[in-house]
Amino acid sequence: MRRHATAPTRFYTPISNEIIRHPRLSSDAKCLLQWQLSLPDGVDESLSESARHAGIKKTAFGRAKRELIAEGYVHEWKLSGPRGRWSTTQLVSNVPLTTAEALAIRDKGEQSPPTATPPAPGRPADQAVGRSQENTGEETPNPPLPPADRGADALTAVTRSERRLRLSGRDIRALAPLASEWLARGATLAELREALTSGLPDVVRSPAGLTRDRLTRKMPDPAPEPTPPPNPLRSCAGGCGRVFRPVTDEAACRECRTDAAADDASGAIAATRRGMAAIRDILAAQT
Repeated sequence: MRRHATAPTRFYTPISNEIIRHPRLSSDAKCLLQWQLSLPDGVDESLSESARHAGIKKTAFGRAKRELIAEGYVHEWKLSGPRGRWSTTQLVSNVPLTTAEALAIRDKGEQSPPTATPPAPGRPADQAVGRSQENTGEETPNPPLPPADRGADALTAVTRSERRLRLSGRDIRALAPLASEWLARGATLAELREALTSGLPDVVRSPAGLTRDRLTRKMPDPAPEPTPPPNPLRSCAGGCGRVFRPVTDEAACRECRTDAAADDASGAIAATRRGMAAIRDILAAQT
């Protein structure tokens, strides 16, 4: 098969192969996601509006939206506003985001207006609904994630590739401390994935319950306590001139301590003998 493609010079949006070839996204879900990512900057269009414009029917839209949420491309929150009114906030991204990452982007966007600085490649960007990422060619280091977020990220990475263990955001938040403990005990992501996904039944009726059971039952042993560093070398105070490494707070080497102990024992024996001789002298004088 031969292929020929002419790159457009304007009015186009780069879409990753990960989205185009995603095995668990339907054609409607991919169409809806691509439509959102193609919207110009500053256009605030809800998912339902995009579905209507793209010709996606109501039932298909609901299914497509659920797929995008399950895969981490769409996050949605219902927030209480003034006078008790509720509003829906949606976040759409061109890369899958964990719940913790999506919340960080949402909260950052609420605290300060978006800047004109494009995000670094491959990292989550603070983008409005329907905005696509741009690349700067620079990498910016991120601070290490808190333990709970590391656990949530690990669970998301493991369960995203296993449909039978699909967890909701609430389930991931509830199970994140257990996954964090696995990581704290030295387990790798591959070991966590093996423990959670090996030997699964064909149908999992309670993904959260099964995940909790395996996280608890297969928890690795705690990492061994680190061995304290050895004591520094010191010169023997016994006068032999040797250098030795004390076990606790010894001032002399083992040889000098042995010699000193032998001298002490000899002195004690000699003193005992002198005492016994003195007693014999006293008894002899009395007779």
